[in-house]
Amino acid sequence: MHTPADRILLQLKTRGPAETLRLAGALDISRQAVLQHLERLVAEGLVDHVDERRGVGRPRRVWSLTPAAQARFPDTHAQLTLEMLDAVRAEFGEAGVERMIVRREQATAKAYVQAMAGAETLEVRVARLAEIRTAEGYMADWTSDPGGGFLLVENHCPICAAAAACQGFCRAELHVFREALGPDVIVERTDHILAGARRCAYRITA
Repeated sequence: MHTPADRILLQLKTRGPAETLRLAGALDISRQAVLQHLERLVAEGLVDHVDERRGVGRPRRVWSLTPAAQARFPDTHAQLTLEMLDAVRAEFGEAGVERMIVRREQATAKAYVQAMAGAETLEVRVARLAEIRTAEGYMADWTSDPGGGFLLVENHCPICAAAAACQGFCRAELHVFREALGPDVIVERTDHILAGARRCAYRITA
């Protein structure tokens, strides 16, 4: 994504709804220029806005992505994955689907644990996990949590269609994170795309 319009979409995807001036600052362009790009994105059905009143003065316009814009951030092999899930379910039943998820979970956890080799602190392990997840298409980031511990954020789900069709993928994901980060670590999901949030987020504490 290189054009200003693409960068606006990426900013809204990774940072959530934003006011005009915040977008202009993030892109390092003028307020008028960002408004022109936003108007085109609205015309294309990719961006929408609400006017929020905060105290006295004019309402503030807050921009966000529309559902149509999510198609710009691909769901990896969505149709093929759904067809394979249906085939496994038809051939082996729900138990077969569950066995497939468990096998995938075990293989993923093993790879993640190996990737954590040499990461002695929880902070380093969380940072490494974010790198792994970003490489897999989850657009992950992490920060220190003011309440203690860390917050891992995934701004995109490249297997969203599969996860929507089979909740076992999301359950397995939590198990993988806990195994990769260590036995003395608590991982809690605080935001969930499938529950209507714009992202998946996890609070990680020792």
